[in-house]
Amino acid sequence: WQVEEADDWLRHGNPWEKARPEYMLPVHFYGRVEHSATGAKWIDTQVVLALPYDTPVPGYMNNTVNTMRLWSARAPNDFNLRDFNVGDYIQAVLDRNLAENISRVLYPNDNFFEGKELRLKQEYFVVAATLQDIIRRFKASKFGSTDSVRTVFDSFPDQVAIQLNDTHPAMAIPELMRIFVDIEKLPWDKAWDITKRTFAYTNHTVLPEALERWPVDLVEKLLPRHLQIIYEINQRHLDHIASLFPNDVERLRRMSLIEEGGTKRINMAHLCIVGSHAVNGVAKIHSEIVKTQVFEDFAALEPEKFQNKTNGITPRRWLLLCNPGLAELIAEKIGEDYVRDLSQLTKLHEFVDDDLFIREVAKVKQENKVKFALYLEKEYKVKINPSSMFDVHVKRIHEYKRQLMNCLHIITMYNRIRRDPAKLFVPRTVIIGGKAAPGYHMAKMIIKLINAVAQVVNNDPMVGSKLKVIFLENYRVSLAEKVIPATDLSEQISTAGTEASGTGNMKFMLNGALTIGTMDGANVEMAEEAGEENLFIFGMRVEDVTELDRKGYNAQLYYDRLPELKQAVDQIRSGFFSPKDPNLFNDVVNMLFHHDRFKVFADYEAYVKCQEKVSELYLNSKAWTKMVIRNIAAAGKFSSDRTIKEYARDIWHVEPSDLKIPPPNEPRDAGQDKTPNGTAA
Repeated sequence: WQVEEADDWLRHGNPWEKARPEYMLPVHFYGRVEHSATGAKWIDTQVVLALPYDTPVPGYMNNTVNTMRLWSARAPNDFNLRDFNVGDYIQAVLDRNLAENISRVLYPNDNFFEGKELRLKQEYFVVAATLQDIIRRFKASKFGSTDSVRTVFDSFPDQVAIQLNDTHPAMAIPELMRIFVDIEKLPWDKAWDITKRTFAYTNHTVLPEALERWPVDLVEKLLPRHLQIIYEINQRHLDHIASLFPNDVERLRRMSLIEEGGTKRINMAHLCIVGSHAVNGVAKIHSEIVKTQVFEDFAALEPEKFQNKTNGITPRRWLLLCNPGLAELIAEKIGEDYVRDLSQLTKLHEFVDDDLFIREVAKVKQENKVKFALYLEKEYKVKINPSSMFDVHVKRIHEYKRQLMNCLHIITMYNRIRRDPAKLFVPRTVIIGGKAAPGYHMAKMIIKLINAVAQVVNNDPMVGSKLKVIFLENYRVSLAEKVIPATDLSEQISTAGTEASGTGNMKFMLNGALTIGTMDGANVEMAEEAGEENLFIFGMRVEDVTELDRKGYNAQLYYDRLPELKQAVDQIRSGFFSPKDPNLFNDVVNMLFHHDRFKVFADYEAYVKCQEKVSELYLNSKAWTKMVIRNIAAAGKFSSDRTIKEYARDIWHVEPSDLKIPPPNEPRDAGQDKTPNGTAA
C-alpha cells in the first residue's frame, strides 16, 4: 500500500536560499468593503506577512543568474493582540500558527480540484505578495515615471509579463485591478486594458474534475473586494457578448465567469481567458481540443487569442546530468553545441547506419541498465536480468494514465508463460512507479493491485527470470534521473484526448528508449518528428473515443470477446492475486465494467498486439538500436529552450538574447562598461 509521510524539506535548512526580511510585505484577508466618493476601501482585514526567500537560478554557462523568489507566511507581532480585550495572551501567541499555516504544506493533488479555504488562501497569498513586489520594482525603475504624485502605468505591459501557470494564480487578475483602481486610482477601462496586456494564460488539463470552480460564498468571505471586481469584470464581459449575440441567453450562461445552479461558483478558467491577451495549450492536439471543445465559445469570439506552445524539457538535467555516457557519445559525433541548440541532434541521422555508433549506443544503454539493476537489487532485494527489456511506466498514478491497462498486459504475459513455458518469450522487467494523491482511493487500489500481481509473478518458479515486476516507491525527480537512462520501452498509454502534453515521454525519447503510446499529448508530435514507424503507436484516436462515447462504451462486450482479457479480469476478481482477501479488488473490477471513463478494455487488444511487435523488434538488437538513434535524432524539438523562445516571441514580446556577459574576473571593454548616460555600470 502507499503510505504517506511528511516531507519536512527545510528541517536541516536550505543553503541555496536567502531570506530577505527587508522586502517583507503585508497580505490581507477577510474584512469588508466600504464605498465612498473616493472609491472602494477594503477594511477591517486580517494581515499575514509574506517573507521572501531568494534562490539563485544560474543559466547554462552564460554568466547569468536569475532569482526565484518564494514566500513564507509570518504572523505580524501584534497578531490577535491588537484587540485589547483579548485576555488570553498565551492563546493569542499560539494562534500565530493559524497565519503561518498558509505556507506549511502543498496540496498533493494531480489533476483534481479540492475547493478548500486553505488552498484559496495559499493561491491569493503568493499572488498578492508577488504583485506588490512587481509594482514596487516597476515604480523604482526608470519606466515608473511619476506625474507629480501618481505613477504612470502606461508602459507597465511593456516591462512586465505575467504568465498564469494554469488557473491557480487566477486571483492575480482581480488583485491587479484592485491595485490599479482602488489604490493607484486609475479609471476602470485603463486599468483593464493594462491588466489584459500584462496577463497570459496556459491551460494544463481538460479533465473537468481538475478545473478550479471556487464557491462565491467562500470568495465573498475571504476576499470580498475581489468578488466585487470579478462581478464587474463579468458584467462588462456579458454586456459585450450580448451586444454581439442578442437574445442568446444560452451563450451568456455558457460564457459567464459565474456558474449558477446549486452553489454559485466562479469558473477560474473563464476569468483567465477574459483577463488575458493570450491563451495556450501545451501540445498541438491539446491546444486544438482547448479551442474546439473546452473553450469553443471563447475561441469563436477571439480566435487570435488562442495559441499552442508545446512543452519541452531541459537537456542539461535530462541528458548531460542524468546520462553522461550518452551525452558524451553524441558530442563525439556532432560536437558539443547541441546542448544549447538541441535541434542539432538531427545530425545524428548521418550515423543511423554506422555499425560502430550503433554498438556504442547499445553499450551505453546496457551500462545504464546494469547500474540501475544493481540499484534495484540493493533497494528491493530482487534479482534483475539486465539483458531483459526494461519496460517502464513512471508518472503520477491516475485512471486516465491507465496503469491498469499495463497491469492487464503483465497478467496476460504471465498467463502466456504459464500456458506454454517452452515457447520463446522475450524477457521483460516491468517497472511501474508513481504516487497517488492521498485521497484518491482508486489510484491507491491500483498501486495495491500492481504490488499484488508483482508478488505472484516474481515468486512463480515457472516464470523465473522471464518476467519481473517492480513497483518503484517514492518516485521523484532524483529517481527519474536513475531509471530513465536505463529504460528500453517507455509507456505513454493515456486515453487519447486526456494527457495535455506529458514530458516524461520526451525525457525517455532523448535517453534512447522507444515509445509505446497512444496518439495523445506530445506523443503525436514525437511521431511527427521521428516518423510514426519509429514509435509503437496503437489504439483509439481522439475521433474514435468521441465516436465510442456517442455510441456508448460497453466494457462487457470486450470482456466477452477477448479470452485473455476475460482470464486476467477473472483472476483479479477471484482473488488469485489476493488469496487472503479475495474481494480486495472488487472496486477496481466494478469500475472497469461499469464506470471506466478511460476505456481500458477498448484499447486492451490493440495494446497487447502492439506489445508483441515490441518484443519481436527487441530480439533484433541492431534494428532496435537503429530505431533508438532515429528517435534521439528527432528529439530536438522537445527542448525547453525552444518552448521558452516561443513564449518569449509570441506572448511576452521580448527577443531572446544570446549575449554572454563577461565573468567578474575578466576586464570588460571600456565602451561596454558604460550605461547610456555614461556613468559606470
